[in-house]
Amino acid sequence: MTSAPFASTVGTRALFSPRYRELTVGLVSTITLVALESLAIGTVMPIVARDLGSLALYGWVFSAFFLGSLLGIVVSGGALDRMPLRRPFLAGLFLFAAGLIAGGLAPTMPILVVARFLQGLGGGAIPTTAYVAIARTLPEHLRPKMFAILATAWVLPAVLGPAIAAVVGAAVGWRWVFLGLVPFLVVAGAAALHALRDVPGGTVAPAPATDGAPLAPEAAAAIATARRLPTALLAAGGSTVFLVAIVVPNPAIVLAGTIVGLGMLLPAFVRLTPAGTLWLARGLPAAVLLRGTLTFGFFTADAYIALLLQEWRGEPPLLTALVFTTTSLAWSAGSWIQARGIERRGPRWYMRVGCSLVVAGILLTMPALLPGVPAAVAAVTFTVAGLGMGLAFSATALVVLKQAAPAEQGSASAALQLSDILGTALGAGIGGAIVAAGGRAGGDALGWALAVTFTVAASVMAFAAVSSARLGPAVPARMVRSAAVD
Repeated sequence: MTSAPFASTVGTRALFSPRYRELTVGLVSTITLVALESLAIGTVMPIVARDLGSLALYGWVFSAFFLGSLLGIVVSGGALDRMPLRRPFLAGLFLFAAGLIAGGLAPTMPILVVARFLQGLGGGAIPTTAYVAIARTLPEHLRPKMFAILATAWVLPAVLGPAIAAVVGAAVGWRWVFLGLVPFLVVAGAAALHALRDVPGGTVAPAPATDGAPLAPEAAAAIATARRLPTALLAAGGSTVFLVAIVVPNPAIVLAGTIVGLGMLLPAFVRLTPAGTLWLARGLPAAVLLRGTLTFGFFTADAYIALLLQEWRGEPPLLTALVFTTTSLAWSAGSWIQARGIERRGPRWYMRVGCSLVVAGILLTMPALLPGVPAAVAAVTFTVAGLGMGLAFSATALVVLKQAAPAEQGSASAALQLSDILGTALGAGIGGAIVAAGGRAGGDALGWALAVTFTVAASVMAFAAVSSARLGPAVPARMVRSAAVD
């Protein structure tokens, strides 16, 4: 398949026709829950850090979630190609709920980090399931509209979530932000499970047993998971070694941990993604890598907006809530702009322009570090970054869903989400290491550390803007499945 112009986009109301209504409502309810969790917990994290201590583990609260998601994505990706979508999705919901409850009851920061890992392990199944459901159910010309609607699912949580979390965290304690999300998870999960019951199962041919008879889909999924899991564990282990090492105030340990960690992570990443991903091969492989570059750049800055405003500038949590709200609304607006113009301009244009806007938004936010600049300026400047992410983010998904073979939609979607999660985890972790070094130094060093973190974020987004031409045109890439992956 070549990168011919995307088919004409029909009205949004087609997604709410009887044929697609349940799927649309189910996916929107699930993404709304994900958005509420992300924005609420990000808002109260400075309160959590003051209560539990250990600023050095601040970044790990984010990174642990995404490392858990990495494992969940890889495991669920193989299962989604071989069994009904609702089964791995239900397992993910259970683990997500368990992580929320454990996080709300955590007595120390290390236990909170473990709870976030468990929560991420379950959360990894959610976006992967959504992407596969979209690929198997919706015609290509409706997919941009669906991604725009899913971005709109962030609007209500963006308007209410951060403000409610700030009030709850200050009034009755941050623990109720975690625990209070559990009822929302039950409602959203039930709606999504009901919608997924009619989505077609995987199209992978039944795997033969030792006696030549085909295996049941559940048995084939279990075998595929067993083969993929060691590679996923290698990737998660390498990421963990790297992220642990870089926060240690010892250059020798930092160097050794970086070599060992990346030595584990990079080969595993190559085996879990399409051939040529690491080298930005044109088309689907480039889309997978650029998704991780996007999340690395944006969330390296986004994860530390709250710390900048509340700890460095001494502003109340409500200002952080305002920044998160305006940024999320801008992201949603960018997604709708992209959905309306993708058939005319194509994904490369939106990727390039979107990344450029993120760079501009990050650079314009950095003056908020200075005492003479009103901190509230971030509510306007970081909104530019949110608009850019809305323009660029779905472009990578559309390329992947367009070029992936039907039998590989689960694996391709898992590769995209794997890159997404790794980018976020590594970005938050590297930013955390820089901030931790600034905190140890004391004085104005924290401000300088935040400035360095934002500079790293802007530089990575600039690389993504330059590399946007690699999105196509291209012949669709095939997923390479080695014995450890397939």
